[in-house]
Amino acid sequence: MSRTPPGTRADYAAFTPITTRWADNDAYGHINNVQYYSFFDTAVNAWLVRQGLLDITASAEIGLVVETGCRYHRPIAYPDPIEVGMRLASLGNSSIRYELAVFAPGNDTAAAEGHFVHVYVDRATGRPSRLPDALRAAAESLRAPGSGSA
Repeated sequence: MSRTPPGTRADYAAFTPITTRWADNDAYGHINNVQYYSFFDTAVNAWLVRQGLLDITASAEIGLVVETGCRYHRPIAYPDPIEVGMRLASLGNSSIRYELAVFAPGNDTAAAEGHFVHVYVDRATGRPSRLPDALRAAAESLRAPGSGSA
């Protein structure tokens, strides 16, 4: 069974720079695998905040993470800064699936790629709610260049 090759920067629509920290490295001298999930979470929520779609303390609807995954292609290490690329994979009634990639400086090929699924719920009741129209519209900007509908 052959493995899908890593994506490139051209496959992603938006990027968030992240500074790695000394504590991100593990005993083997590279970023520990669990940190990638933090990078994904940071990139998605930073994008939501930049778009004016998330007020961490007051938004009526909030996105809860219900699924994540990651494939690792090659190690990265502190003190390298990274960029996390994002693209839209799919929009549901109450959910959105992002695909993400971690890029090392000067490298066009992803060091790791993954996905992140938010289900939107009403903050007060915890019940699923329809994706806000503003989020649906902004998410369209995350379609990767050359992609069809997600």
